[in-house]
Amino acid sequence: MTIKFFSRKNSYDYFLVSCLLTFFLSTPLHATQSQSLDMNQWLKARFGAQHEALIPIVAVADMLYSCQQQNQTDENLTIKAMITQLDKNTLAEKLIACLGEESPKSDTALNYGLKGCFHEQLLHLSVDEKQQKMRLVTETIKGLSRSERQKSFTQCVTDQAIHYLK
Repeated sequence: MTIKFFSRKNSYDYFLVSCLLTFFLSTPLHATQSQSLDMNQWLKARFGAQHEALIPIVAVADMLYSCQQQNQTDENLTIKAMITQLDKNTLAEKLIACLGEESPKSDTALNYGLKGCFHEQLLHLSVDEKQQKMRLVTETIKGLSRSERQKSFTQCVTDQAIHYLK
């Protein structure tokens, strides 16, 4: 006695079941992606102007923080405190004073900005881990071109600014 697993009716049923499964399994994924896109569009519409205004403030705070760390100044404000407590003009004045002869658009200022931004990202680590990662960041910065460092800083600051909008 032989048993047929796939008769014509079974073949049709199998095809129908697989189509339905595919549809039902992909629908939630599509809905989730659609909802995510809608949420991103809403966030951009709602907070886009605030985000764009915050980006240069965050960038200057990152540069200032690292500059002050490098020069071992007496001011011990965190990046968060600089962003939330100081106005943009005060931040700019402090950065210019800290940089001395250097321009805020110089390689030195860009490197300070990268170090400040990564410092902020590594706050959750232990002191030893943070120091180790920052040494790695410093070494990596040395090997990057200006355009690569600029792209990295822009992305880091953009992500950081989103964090401060929350």
